[in-house]
This record gives sequence, C-alpha cells and structure tokens, in this order.
Amino acid sequence: MPQLLFTPQAKSELASLKSNLPKLKRVNRCLALIESNPRHPGLNSHKYTSLKGANGEDVWESYVENNTPAAWRIFWHYGPDQNQITIIAITPHP
Repeated sequence: MPQLLFTPQAKSELASLKSNLPKLKRVNRCLALIESNPRHPGLNSHKYTSLKGANGEDVWESYVENNTPAAWRIFWHYGPDQNQITIIAITPHP
C-alpha cells in the first residue's frame, strides 16, 4: 500500500476542515481509497491536464463529491519515490 505524503498546502487545507466534520469525513474516506487503490472506480480519478507536479509528474484528480455545487476534489501525483503518493491539494472544484 502506498504511503501518502502531503504538501504544506494540502496539510493546511485538511486542517481547515476540522470545523466541517461531514466534509472532513468524506475527504478522509477519499484519502483512504487513494491510499488503498488509487484506481478505485468511486474516486473517478483521471489525469488533470492543466497542472503538473513539481518535477513534471502527471497530476490526477479524484472526486470527494460529485453532482454537488463546488464539489470537492483531491489533486495528487505518484512519487516522489516508489510506493508514495503526494497529495497536492484538497479543494472545491475549480
């Protein structure tokens, strides 16, 4: 199972959700799915073409919510090392 790493921005966004427990619960469920199986169909993960990782990695977008105004997403990429996934951002859909 890959290890999840968080950018400072993602850590800050996750910490800010502590006041919104229902949203935090959905985000944590999504993070658990990314950690166990980033290709899980419920995540609807797909490449996000307008963004690249710090070292040019392909960035993926996974759904926390769907069919909701300003539905939340998690942006992530594989690496930097094997068996690691870096969470870049946890945010409402841009």
